[in-house]
Amino acid sequence: MEFKVQDTTDEKNLSETAQAALQQIEERKYETVLTSKGIPSDKIRKYGFAFCGKKVFIRAGK
Repeated sequence: MEFKVQDTTDEKNLSETAQAALQQIEERKYETVLTSKGIPSDKIRKYGFAFCGKKVFIRAGK
């Protein structure tokens, strides 16, 4: 999971912010810690959370 607050100068909407969170998960290979402990890749779920004030948008990754 990656949590981000929307940067309104760079991102038009919460969907873009959530996508940026998922991209960060991929780029930094967050799943390697889990797979190194024996957790199968097909059991790992990736979620990007985007916030702006009281609004939240959650995007699921692959």
